[in-house]
Amino acid sequence: MRDIAEKNTIPSNVTDMLTEAAEKLEDGEEELSVRVNTAGSILDQVSNDPNIKQHTRTEIWNLASKVESLED
Repeated sequence: MRDIAEKNTIPSNVTDMLTEAAEKLEDGEEELSVRVNTAGSILDQVSNDPNIKQHTRTEIWNLASKVESLED
C-alpha cells in the first residue's frame, strides 16, 4: 500500500487513504479480522475514486484481494 501511495501520479486524497489502510493493518491493538475489514473497506473506497488511473485501480483491486486473504 505504501508503495502505491508513494507514486507521484496518485492524488493526495488517495495517498492519505492508502496510508490510513496500511496503518489500520499494522494496528496490533485490534483483532486481525477487524483490521482486515477496515483496510478492505478503505481500499474499496479508493478503488471507486474517479481520479485514479485504470492501472492503479487494478493494483488496488489486487491489493484488496491480498488483504482479504490475510483473514483466512
